[in-house]
Amino acid sequence: MNKSMRTLWLLGAVLMLGLASCGKAAPASPSPAPTPSATPFQPSPTPVPLAAVVNGTPIPLSDFQAEMARFRAAEAEVGTKLAPQESATRVLNDMIDRMLLAEAAYREGFRPPSDETLWQQAVQEAGSEAALQQFLQKQGYTRETFLRALRQARAAAWMVQKIAAQVPTQAEQVHARQILVYNEQEAKNILTRLQQGEKFAALATAYDPEGQGDLGWFPRGYLTQTAVEAAAFALKAGQVSGIIKTPLGYHIIQVEGREIRPLSPDARQKLQMAAVQAWLQQRRKNSTLRILLTPSP
Repeated sequence: MNKSMRTLWLLGAVLMLGLASCGKAAPASPSPAPTPSATPFQPSPTPVPLAAVVNGTPIPLSDFQAEMARFRAAEAEVGTKLAPQESATRVLNDMIDRMLLAEAAYREGFRPPSDETLWQQAVQEAGSEAALQQFLQKQGYTRETFLRALRQARAAAWMVQKIAAQVPTQAEQVHARQILVYNEQEAKNILTRLQQGEKFAALATAYDPEGQGDLGWFPRGYLTQTAVEAAAFALKAGQVSGIIKTPLGYHIIQVEGREIRPLSPDARQKLQMAAVQAWLQQRRKNSTLRILLTPSP
């Protein structure tokens, strides 16, 4: 099956679809939400059993269960398996996120292609109508639910692109070098040697002969170790930090340059992903979410 077809059942693919046009695709982390327990669930006390209600729009329990089945199929394909509760949480989070993104897209003026256009595009991607029908059967879609999923995916991806496009192409960045060790006393000894006049670059090279401790240029929001990043942006060019403790060990950094410069594709993509996640978190705060999944006794 064509890769673009698979994005319908690989959860989190909406964000990947959206960012693919802005840079390299990358999976998105699920947003915080009330944690549902694993299937099976008791139906909610409504005429049509629901998994959740998002700003008044229901997510039918049957849709959630079908999405769970597709998620399990995706897990089997890649050879991983999450705990049932974690899987249920991830699936429901992704469904809510897609709904919030699509809802905003329509409000911002998005209009999807006609169902017939969507269907013909899907046939072309699948290779034939028979292949598409086989895919629908395997993944538990009817034509109606498949087209509905496509419309929502298109809308959500459109909104992701709109959010991502707001990230500027340049930003203030620093160029830093680090010395990283795993013993606090050793870090103290290095700091003393630096204070006594030894050259930072020489010591960084001694501790990291291959990379020479070079962190390159990076903007705010890029490094995984936020304490290191915060220290770097608090320094002027030429200044050396104190000892910074992180889960990786003990860092000492020196800033070699600081200026506004174009973002690398990797840095801009990461900031775009962060912008989408920040948007989703804020949208959740401003939305009315009702989680109706209840565990069996």
